Amino acid sequence: MPSGVAVGWPVKREFFDLVCDGMPTTEASLAVGVSRRTGWFWWRQAGGMKLRKGGDGLGGLADAGDLERPGGRGRRLSFAERFEIDRGLQAGRSYAEIGRELGRDRSVIAREVKRNCLPDGRYHALMAHAAASQKARRPKTFKLDNPVLCALIAGWMDEGWSPKLISQVLAEVYAGDKLMQVSHETIYQCLYVQTRGQLRADLHKCLSTKRQARSPRGHRGRTGVYDPDTIFTISDRPAEANDRAVPGHWEGDLILGARHGSAIGTLVERSTRFVILLHLPVDHTAQSVAAAMIEAMGELPAHLRRSITWDRGSEMASWKHIQMQLNSPVFFCDPHSPWQRGTNENTNRLLRFWFEKGSDLSVHTRDDLNIVAAKLNNRPRPTLDLDTPAQRMAALLSLDPPVSCRCEVDFDCVRWARGVP
Repeated sequence: MPSGVAVGWPVKREFFDLVCDGMPTTEASLAVGVSRRTGWFWWRQAGGMKLRKGGDGLGGLADAGDLERPGGRGRRLSFAERFEIDRGLQAGRSYAEIGRELGRDRSVIAREVKRNCLPDGRYHALMAHAAASQKARRPKTFKLDNPVLCALIAGWMDEGWSPKLISQVLAEVYAGDKLMQVSHETIYQCLYVQTRGQLRADLHKCLSTKRQARSPRGHRGRTGVYDPDTIFTISDRPAEANDRAVPGHWEGDLILGARHGSAIGTLVERSTRFVILLHLPVDHTAQSVAAAMIEAMGELPAHLRRSITWDRGSEMASWKHIQMQLNSPVFFCDPHSPWQRGTNENTNRLLRFWFEKGSDLSVHTRDDLNIVAAKLNNRPRPTLDLDTPAQRMAALLSLDPPVSCRCEVDFDCVRWARGVP
């Protein structure tokens, strides 16, 4: 074939057919009319799978995989199935159509083509089957057999870091070292299955849930008695609070101790994730919660206390007093809808590392709460590009307050829009 002439797919396909049938790459190159260098380049570009040692060099494909192994639902793809995929793609059929013919989901076909196609996106059944076979046989070192990596993970988990945060920090710190990077799912599997790796068996206690095994999520909510015509619901909250574009909007709730006899108040700023813990040493009545909240948030500049979002628990019965003292509107979530305070719910889950369920929370002093809040506020957050909430809050406190120093909600206008006199 003259040099400089573009080679089409039929020629390449014939070359791969010959090599997979056992012909050396040099002979296959000459058979299809290209130079030996071109044929070798095609082979290396396609993955460079092992070739048999021939008389004067390398022979055909060393291991094409088990061509007789049966396939079918619940099994790995067989060569016969890959052949049908190849034929279907050549005929222009979609992944869904091919999947229906083989009794496979379309996603199985899509993953197969993506994983085992040639560099130009073409699919060749024999090449794909050989590639899948060699990938399956390649020994893989389990990353959590690395004692250095395990020590790092254990140290961070002892500080209350989640597996997902650890995974993202490792990817950032060891960006050039794949052996020091691990997915959060691998950490969870090692903790829950305990069959591989060197992580301590008791590290599951460092998870926010303290569970030894995974369990499906449920949800529950507390409902207080609130007149929907007098309170401000989350649908009344301005857009600036919903999209986190403007700082100063807070979400709050209580984390409860044993038999709901003790509690700690939690407040989280939506844009920075900065946490304030409310000390409630005696009880968590509406009066106690209001007093603690007014004291804590009263120290903030006005532009950093634009609004508060809470659920409809009885502890917020004094919401009018809070609203008047802080000059900030209080918005209430819909009943049984904790996801409407997602930032606060996630933070409470992290706080359970220090404040276990079923424990007496009244034993913790104000200093204890400040220490825990400082630890959480100085923890890097992936959602903040690994900045800490303390860094983001410090940056806000260093700025001059904007002209608008509070969430501009006209209470009378909201009631009028609802048709309330």
